[in-house]
Amino acid sequence: MRKKGRILLLDDDELIISMLARALRKEGYETQLLYSSVQAVEKIIAWQPDMMLLDIELGEELNGLDILRLLHDENIKFPVVMLTGDDSSESAIRALRYGASDYLHKPFNIEEVKIVVGRILRDARLQDEIAYLKKTNIAALSQNFVGNSPIISKLLQDARRIAEAGVPLVLITGSSGTGKEVLARKIHCWRFAERDDFESIPYIAINCTALPENLIEGELFGHVKGAFTDAKTDKKGVFELADGGTLLLDEIGDMRADLQGKLLRVLEQRTVRRVGGNIDLPIDVNIIVSTNRELRKQVSDGLFREDLFYRLNSFLIDIPPLKERDADVLLLVDYFLQIFAKKYSKQPVTTIAKDAEKLMLDYEWPGNVRELRNMIERCVVMEDTEKLTASCLPLDIGGRQSMAQERRKEFQILLPEEGISLEDVEKELFHLALERTNHNMTRAAKLLKVSYDVFRYQAKKYGLL
Repeated sequence: MRKKGRILLLDDDELIISMLARALRKEGYETQLLYSSVQAVEKIIAWQPDMMLLDIELGEELNGLDILRLLHDENIKFPVVMLTGDDSSESAIRALRYGASDYLHKPFNIEEVKIVVGRILRDARLQDEIAYLKKTNIAALSQNFVGNSPIISKLLQDARRIAEAGVPLVLITGSSGTGKEVLARKIHCWRFAERDDFESIPYIAINCTALPENLIEGELFGHVKGAFTDAKTDKKGVFELADGGTLLLDEIGDMRADLQGKLLRVLEQRTVRRVGGNIDLPIDVNIIVSTNRELRKQVSDGLFREDLFYRLNSFLIDIPPLKERDADVLLLVDYFLQIFAKKYSKQPVTTIAKDAEKLMLDYEWPGNVRELRNMIERCVVMEDTEKLTASCLPLDIGGRQSMAQERRKEFQILLPEEGISLEDVEKELFHLALERTNHNMTRAAKLLKVSYDVFRYQAKKYGLL
């Protein structure tokens, strides 16, 4: 059976903690017992428990509170539950002040112990998950919108000015893969980065087309208990969850007409009403909407509300496709090469060959920055090289088909209807190499990419010398 957690028990009463340990092992926990405070901190750290049950009164030089303080000084963060026989709870309350998670009175109710241990371990795991997600989210927020072409420099300058001014509603447009969400995250950072509590400020992104039709309204606005069959409890929507921070509504151009009307109401009144509710809840959230649709055309086609369009269009940032900012292509290539070399622990690419540069600059990148990013990730994973060449690139980008066609044109070899022997073709190639190099066999051998000895042997064989 998979262990549910590692629990260390420290108490000088061997009978009590042996009983507790047996009960916990039956529940699937792994246990370790200590009966003395002698070198207890070292032993605790070495075993690395997920949780600890610690007696306050150990009857030794160090009591439980002393050990708790020492663990705190060592920056040990696993939860500690204090065990006490003090009916007044005074010492247990002191322990809570020192950072204990909870306390249990002796004699124990085993069922109570199981409940407390299970709850505290679940809470600890949840806190670890939250900390990890926060760390991941901050890493995502720190992604750069890379580019120094004039059009991108101006775009970033405008976006930062909008963010620092605290504009509460921004529209970002652009083709798929241009970096709309990356820019939205940068706007969030510029807006709140100076705040001491930046890490706790919410940034929530929701794709308006990714959720089923019957769920999106509840996800956006929340719902009250009993609003529909599966509404077992009240639930906050993303507007409430993002309160005090930033909410990105991606693919707004595909939102249903009825939801467009409700969104307009939220934007104008800065309140949200949960599905099935009758109370308007105030919200303070910076809203960024993005789309790859041409909203003006959507309006003229009757697919998007005109009043909502004009409400969104006040602060518009349009990201150009990558083919219109080719000055940024090699900058992006270098950026992603470094990112993925670090991610996959690969040797960094230090040189980009001229043939690869030309091919990437000539390519139109229909998938924009996302396509370039995915291509570089594949190159880093699949190739072990310090030099990125044309042969490393995918077929459609690498242009190997077109390169082969060019080579065929250069050879000017015509295949006659009656056929031709390979020996005759080889003889002609050796003859052409000698003509082009004025019969310098060293240079001719290099043209055909063979050694000098092989060239001399073949040329003599075909009577060319």
